[in-house]
Amino acid sequence: MKLLKALYIQNRFFYLAMALMGLFALGFVFPSWFNITKLILLVLATVTVLDMLILFRTKKGLTAERHLPEKFSNGDPNHVSLTIENFYTFPIYTRIIDEIPEQFQIRHFKIDRKIAPTSLLELQYELRPTARGEYHFGKLNIYVSSIFGLITRRFSFNDHMTIPTYPSFMQLHKFDLLAINNHLHQYGIKKIRKIGHTMEFEQIREYVLGDDLRTINWKSTAKKNELMVNQFQDEKSQPVYSVIDKGRVMKMPFNGLTLLDHAINSALVISNVVLKKHDKAGLFAFSKKVENRIVAERRLSQMHLILECLYNIKTDFFESDFGRLYADIKRNITHRSLILLYTNFETLDGLHRQMAYLKGIAKSHLLVVIFFKNTELSALISKKAETVQQVYDKVIAEKFSFEKRLIVNELKKYGIQSILTTPQDLTIDTINKYLEIKARGLL
Repeated sequence: MKLLKALYIQNRFFYLAMALMGLFALGFVFPSWFNITKLILLVLATVTVLDMLILFRTKKGLTAERHLPEKFSNGDPNHVSLTIENFYTFPIYTRIIDEIPEQFQIRHFKIDRKIAPTSLLELQYELRPTARGEYHFGKLNIYVSSIFGLITRRFSFNDHMTIPTYPSFMQLHKFDLLAINNHLHQYGIKKIRKIGHTMEFEQIREYVLGDDLRTINWKSTAKKNELMVNQFQDEKSQPVYSVIDKGRVMKMPFNGLTLLDHAINSALVISNVVLKKHDKAGLFAFSKKVENRIVAERRLSQMHLILECLYNIKTDFFESDFGRLYADIKRNITHRSLILLYTNFETLDGLHRQMAYLKGIAKSHLLVVIFFKNTELSALISKKAETVQQVYDKVIAEKFSFEKRLIVNELKKYGIQSILTTPQDLTIDTINKYLEIKARGLL
C-alpha cells in the first residue's frame, strides 16, 4: 500500500505507450511491424520493472529537511533553506515541490535538480510575506526518478511547520543607529546640522580637529595656553510615541503591503532609533478606541515589547476617532512628548474635521503628522494624456495631489509639523524628521 502511494508513472512512459499503440495499429497494414512492436513492448515492460526496482529497492533512498528562520520579516525577502541527501549509488533527477503557506498564493512552485550519487545538496529560495501572522507550511515533497525516467518515487518530509511573521525587523539592521556614521547617507539619512545648544554642559576638554569653533572656552584657553572647548551632553530620556491609525484609511495597499503595515514597519525602526539616541520609545494604536499601548520607557526589554505589540495590530475598518485619541493623550501623557502620528488624509475637508483635535494635541506636545502621497496619482500625472478621458483623469489627479500639499500648509499654519511621503520612503523620512527635531532642540 505504501509502495502504491509513493509510485508515480512519468509522462515519458505514456508517450512511449501511445507510440506503441500506433505501431500496433500499423501492424495490421504492415504485418512485419507487428513482431517488432511486440519486441519493443517487451523491452519497455522490462525497463519499467527495472526502473521500479532500482528506485524502490533501497528503503532510505533519500532524506531532506526544510530549515526555516525563527520568524519571517514582513515585506522583506526571507530565505528558506533545503538540505537533501542522496543515498542512491547512481545520479537521480528530482522535482522538489514544497507546500508553501496559502498566504503566498504560489500554486506552481517547483525546483528541478540533478543530484550526484551519495551526495548532499543544499539550496534555498526566497519568500516575501505581505501580512503579519502565522504561516503554515505543509509537506516537503521530493519526486525522484532515474536516468530511465519512466517511474517516479515520492518522498515526503517536514509535515506541518509553522512560522510567525513579524513587522520588518530586517530594517532594524539596516537603519540601526549604532551604525549611523558616514555610510548611512547612502540610505538617505541626512546629516543634520545642530542649531544652537539645547544641551547640558558636561566638561571642558582639549580642542580636537572637527569640534565646533563656537564651543571654544576662551578663559580656559588663555589659562592653559592651548585651545579648550566646552563639551555638552545631549538632552536625553525624552518621550517619543509612535501613534498608529489602524482605521480603514490605512487599509490602502502599496507594493503588496497595506499602509498600516508600512506604518508598523516604520514605527519599529524609529523606536529602535529613539532608544539608541537614549530617548524613551512608546507606542499605541487607535481607531474607534485607543489600544495596543506601550508606555515610553528605556528599559532593556522595550524593543521586545514593541515588536510583540506591533505583531498584533490589525485594522478594524472603523472610522478613526481623533476625539478619543486627543482625550486619551491628554489623560495619559502628562509630560511633553514627541508624537509621531501615522495616518492618512486624502482631502482638505477630511483634515478640517479633525483639525480641532490635532491642535489640541499640539498645544501640549510636539506633533508630527505623517501621511502618504498617492503614488498611483503621481504615475497618472506624469503620463502623457492622449484622449479627452485621459486629460480629465489627469486634471482630477493633479487636483488631489495639490490638495495633499495644501494639507501640509494647513498643518504648518497651526504649528503642526508634517511628513508627506511615499510608503517606500516612509522610514527614511521619519528618521530624518526625528534627527532634525533633536538637532534643533524643538522637543
